Amino acid sequence: MSAPSSIPTKTAPAAAQNGVQQRSLTEDMDEQIFGAAFDGRIVRRFFAFMRPYRLRLAVAMCAVVAFTMTQLSIPLLIRAAIDDALLPGTLDSRLLNLIALGFLAIILVNLAATYLQETIVGKTAERILFDLRRAMYVHLQHLSMSFMDKTEVGRIMSRLQGDVGALQDFLDTIVTAIGDILLLVGIVTVLLYFNWQLGLMTLSVVMTLLVVRMIWLPMAKKAFMRARRTSSTVNGALAENINGVRTVQEMIRERINFERFEAKAEDNLKAHLRAAKLSQVMVPIVDTLTGCAMAIVVVIGGNMVLGGSLELGVMVAFIFYVQRFFDPIRSLTIQYSVMQRAMASGQRIFEVMDVPVDIRDAPDAIEPTDFDGSIAFNNVTFGYFPNQPVLNDINFQVAPGETVALVGPTGSGKTSVTALIHRFYDVWDGQVLLGGHDVRHVTQHSLGKQVGMVLQEPFLFTGTIFENIKYCKEEATRDDVIEAARAVGAHDFIMRLPGGYETMLEQRGGNLSLGQRQLISFARAIVADTRILVLDEATASIDSYTERQIQRALKRLLEGRTGVVIAHRLATIRGADRIIVLNQGRIIETGTHQELLAQRGLYHRLYRLNYASFDDIPQELFEEATTGC
Repeated sequence: MSAPSSIPTKTAPAAAQNGVQQRSLTEDMDEQIFGAAFDGRIVRRFFAFMRPYRLRLAVAMCAVVAFTMTQLSIPLLIRAAIDDALLPGTLDSRLLNLIALGFLAIILVNLAATYLQETIVGKTAERILFDLRRAMYVHLQHLSMSFMDKTEVGRIMSRLQGDVGALQDFLDTIVTAIGDILLLVGIVTVLLYFNWQLGLMTLSVVMTLLVVRMIWLPMAKKAFMRARRTSSTVNGALAENINGVRTVQEMIRERINFERFEAKAEDNLKAHLRAAKLSQVMVPIVDTLTGCAMAIVVVIGGNMVLGGSLELGVMVAFIFYVQRFFDPIRSLTIQYSVMQRAMASGQRIFEVMDVPVDIRDAPDAIEPTDFDGSIAFNNVTFGYFPNQPVLNDINFQVAPGETVALVGPTGSGKTSVTALIHRFYDVWDGQVLLGGHDVRHVTQHSLGKQVGMVLQEPFLFTGTIFENIKYCKEEATRDDVIEAARAVGAHDFIMRLPGGYETMLEQRGGNLSLGQRQLISFARAIVADTRILVLDEATASIDSYTERQIQRALKRLLEGRTGVVIAHRLATIRGADRIIVLNQGRIIETGTHQELLAQRGLYHRLYRLNYASFDDIPQELFEEATTGC
C-alpha cells in the first residue's frame, strides 16, 4: 500500500535526493490550501462529527441570534428616547422609564445569550475534538505497517495534535462569523429602512474597503505562507539538534549549529514580523473608514436634520450603527485567516483518516482453537514496492515446537519473513499458513495471541517495570511477572533498582541500559505465552555475559513452542533445529549448523566472517559473503 501522494513520506528515494523539489511541492500544496478559506468537502466531513451535538449547537445558534438582536436593538431604543421622549414638545417621562426598562431587559438578554453561546460552543468544541482525536487514534492503530513505514511520526503527531486543535478555532470562528454576518445584514437593513439615501452614502465606503482588501490579500497570503514555512524549518532544526545532542557535543559543533539555527530563527522572525505587520494593517484602515462613514453621517445627516428631512434620533442611531458596522468587518478579516488555517488542518486530518486499512479481517475470518504452532510458506512472493519483490517463491515448513533460524546478508528478506508470519503485510502470491490456517483467513486478534515478537530495538512504554512486563497479558499476576523475569535473569537487577518492579521507566526505558531493556522485553514475551516466538536480532545489542544468560533462558522459553530466530551473530543460532539461508529473497541453503558448514557455501563463509580477525579475511571472501555471490 502507498500513502496518498499529498502526505509527505520518509522512504521515497527520489524525494529524499531532491529536497528542493520536495519543498516546492509542499509550497504548491500550501498555496492551494491557503487560498481556500472555505472547503465544502472538509466542512461536510467536520459536520459529521458535529451531528451528535446538533441540539446543543442549535441552542447556541439561537443564542447567537438573540445576541445579534440585542446589538441591533440598542440604537433603536436610543432613537426612540431622543425622538419620542426627550425632544422639546415630546417629553414623556413614562415612555422614558419604559425605554430604561427596555435597556435593562436587553442587557440581561445580551448577558444570557453571551453566556449560553460561549459555554455551549466551548464545551461542544472540546467534545467534538475528543471524538475526532479518538477516531484518528483508532484509525492509526489499524493502519498497515506499510503506511507507518513510509510516514514520519512527527507529521502524524502534528496532525493528531496541532491540526485537530486548529479545528477548535474553526468551530469558534464559524459561530462567531454567523453572528457577524447576521449583524451586518441587520445593520444594512435598518440603515436603508430609516433613510435609504443616507444609508447608501454611508455604505459607499465599503467599496473602498473591498478595493483595499483585493490589494492586501495576495501580499498577506504570501507573508503568512512564508511565516509558516520558516516556522517549520526552525522546528525541524530544533528537533534535529535536540535528538542529536550527543553527536553535536562529541563533534564540538555547538557554535556552528547555533549559528545555523540563529540564521533560521532570524529568518523566521523577519517572516513573522512582516506577517504581523500585514495582519495589523487592516485595523487602522478599517478605523479610518469608520471615521469617514461617521463624518458622512454627521455632515450630510446633520444638514438633513437642519433641513427637517431627518429626525435627530435617526441620525444618532445612524452613528451608532456605523460604529458597529465595521466591528464585524474587522472580526471577519481576522476570522478569514483562522478559517484558512482550519481548512488546511482539516485537509491534513482527513487525508490521514482516508488512508485505507489494507490488512483487514476477512468477513469469514476465524479464531482457531486447534492452533498447533506450525508454520508453512508455500510459494510466497512479496515486496514493499510494485515490481520490486523482496521474497521470491519462498517455500519452507516449521513443525510445531521446532526452532528455525534465518540467516543471510543484509537485505536478503529475513525480517520480511517474520513480518509476514504476524501478517503485518499481505503476500503478493502464495500462502502463509500458521497452524494449518491461511493468516488471511484468521482474525488479527487471534494472530496476536499466538505470535510473539522480540525485536532488536526493545520498545518499553512509560510506566512501571511490572506494567511493561505484563503489557501483553493484563490478567498476569505479580508471580507470573517475577517468574518470567527470573527465567531471563532480569529479576536480580530489577530488585537492585530503588522501586523494584514498581520502578518508573522514562521515555522508551531511557533510565535502563540497552541490555536491561532487552531482558525486560524477553520477560514480556514469556508472560505473553504465545505458541510461536519470533526473535529478530533480539540478542544483537546484548553483551556476551548477558547473551549467555539469555541463551539459557531461551532453551526453556522455546520448549514446546515454535521459534523463528534471526541473528547475524551465528553463535546464537548454532543450536537451532534447522537453519535456513536466504540470499536476494531466495532460499539457497537449509540444514543444521554442521551440515551447512560441511556444504562450504554461503553459511560457511558467513560463519568464517563471524570468527575470523577482520585483517585476516581475504577481500574476495568478504565480498562473497556480504554480497551473497
